[in-house]
Amino acid sequence: MNRSGLPLCLLSAVFYLFWTPSAGLKTLHLGSCVITANLQGIRNGFSEIRDSVQARDEIIDIRILKKTQSLQDTKPADQCCLLRHILRLYLDRVFKNYQTPDHHVLRKISRLANSFLTIKKDLRLCLQPQAAVVKALGELDILLQWMEETV
Repeated sequence: MNRSGLPLCLLSAVFYLFWTPSAGLKTLHLGSCVITANLQGIRNGFSEIRDSVQARDEIIDIRILKKTQSLQDTKPADQCCLLRHILRLYLDRVFKNYQTPDHHVLRKISRLANSFLTIKKDLRLCLQPQAAVVKALGELDILLQWMEETV
């Protein structure tokens, strides 16, 4: 390569490195919360391990999350709070407890967890702690009724 082509090559490489990570960035408007996330990067990371993870799922007749339609029914004012709770579930229960001897999958799980953590940090608390406690306790009858009806 001649000397005149080297600066152009370096400039192209630097541009590529800076542009590529932000290519998948999306701004999400969740009620009163606005966050930016690399959803394409998260989706790509999950795509690499999806088959491996789904092959281990022995409970095929139960879904934790229905299709996105059920999430779309969430009122805009509640979307921020819902996402915060779902992210907390994945961070505190799912990613931490997933076990596999496949180190490649574990690294991908760790990257997904870090991505979720970054998103979660951008979400503010959806309710004041005391207000959330009062709200949950005040709606305990709904939970109890559901439990009684499932007998």
